[in-house]
Amino acid sequence: MFLIIGGAYQGKLKYAFERFHFTESDVYRCSEGDRKTPRGKVVYGLEDWILALVKADMDVAEKVREFIGQNTDAVVICRDISCGVVPTDAVLRKWREDVGRSLTALSKNASEVIRLFCGIPTGIK
Repeated sequence: MFLIIGGAYQGKLKYAFERFHFTESDVYRCSEGDRKTPRGKVVYGLEDWILALVKADMDVAEKVREFIGQNTDAVVICRDISCGVVPTDAVLRKWREDVGRSLTALSKNASEVIRLFCGIPTGIK
């Protein structure tokens, strides 16, 4: 697994296209309403899938372990939502925490982790 993280609009997907020569048809785009485990060459927007799990009161850690097992060769792209103001809404606070814990688990299983900031990739693993 290859993990790409960074804030919103930092160029994560563009970087994946350039580095790995994927096409749009290779991308599985997670959505806030989709609770099934994402699978694909490129899994984009993992934080939206995690939000769907949180809203459905599902066990996020268990689902992420399942995701890791099914996506060992995938490029996974996730927005880092840990910076900024802590949400006052309990569901959004749980989402923020679960995304952080999920990124920790994904990082442990990734062969490489890249953080993009201002379009600049930095290897952190």
